[in-house]
Amino acid sequence: MRNLRYKHEEVVWIEVPGEVSLAYQFTGCPLRCKGCHSADTWKASSGEILSIEHFSRRLQQYRNLISCVLFMGGEWLPDELTAYLALSRQANLKTCLYTGLEKEQVPAQLLPLLDYLKTGPWISELGGLDQSSTNQRFIDLKNGTLLNHLFHK
Repeated sequence: MRNLRYKHEEVVWIEVPGEVSLAYQFTGCPLRCKGCHSADTWKASSGEILSIEHFSRRLQQYRNLISCVLFMGGEWLPDELTAYLALSRQANLKTCLYTGLEKEQVPAQLLPLLDYLKTGPWISELGGLDQSSTNQRFIDLKNGTLLNHLFHK
C-alpha cells in the first residue's frame, strides 16, 4: 500500500460553502493542468506522509470545531483515501473531494463516502468555481444538486 502525502493541512471556510473544513492538499497529482496554482504539489515524493494516527489526532483536536473534511486530490490512491473518508464519516463529519477528474472518472468506491465533489480540470481561460464560465462543478452528492452558485459573489 502506498502512502498519501500532503503539502498543506489547514482549516478552511470557503472551499466547501456552509462548512468549516479540515483540508489536506495531497501531493502527486498526475493531471498537471496547465496554469495549476498547486504545481508545487505535483512531485509525489514531496510533503509529509498522512498517517492514520496523525489524521485521527487532528479529528480529535478539531472535534466540535469543524463540520467537514476536504481532500484536495488523493483519488489516484483510492484504497488509501477510502480509509480517511471512512474515519471522517465515523467522526460524523461531512466529506468533500476536489478533483480535476470528471465524476464518471472518480473511482466508484469513493463516491458513497463523499457528501460533496468538485470536478473538472483547471482551465485558466474558464476560471474557477467563482466564475460562471467555469468548466468545474461543485456537486452535493446526496441529492445531485449543482452548487456552483454558492461561489459567486
